[in-house]
Amino acid sequence: MYTGIVQGVGEIIDIIYQDKLRTYKVKLPAKLTQHIEIGASIANDGCCLTVTDFKDDWVTFDIMQETLALTTLGDKNINDLVNIERSAKYGDEIGGHIMSGHISCTATIVEIKKTATNCQMTLELPHKFTKYVLYKGFIGIDGASLTVGDVMDNRFKINLIPETLAITTLDSKKVEDRVNIEIDSQTQAIVDTVERVLAERK
Repeated sequence: MYTGIVQGVGEIIDIIYQDKLRTYKVKLPAKLTQHIEIGASIANDGCCLTVTDFKDDWVTFDIMQETLALTTLGDKNINDLVNIERSAKYGDEIGGHIMSGHISCTATIVEIKKTATNCQMTLELPHKFTKYVLYKGFIGIDGASLTVGDVMDNRFKINLIPETLAITTLDSKKVEDRVNIEIDSQTQAIVDTVERVLAERK
């Protein structure tokens, strides 16, 4: 379980290509290296990955072909940066919203507008997920818990404050870049339940 509050940025320092599998070695910020164990879960750009090895300031993750295909992790190269969040512990503050680390889909950035104090992005996602994206609702983007702005068909806007830009990789994003999307599980459950009930009444 995660809170959607990105704790730091990691750097991919090595990639080992294997049959239907890649091993990523990621250098973590020093503050996130404490008490790591093999089998621990760490979110990379919002995707829950399992630690397979670690030493000093780096950890490794094995990433299966399905995950590589369904998320932006398959696009990563050495020296690329990823948003990092260690899994939440009992008693931790939930500063964002509850997230599972299971990516729903990817979205494409179609517009970026920046001012001195704000960055507004417009993103486009597959039509089948648009029913779960609601104005002022929660959404996970590359592991960051964000609030949905205006929604237009299969596009929606998000507004990023300077603090979010400073502590995540979102400030480096460009138009046509893809990002990982995690739909809010409560929203999805409510929408799916209502649809099922209405269908049964027909």
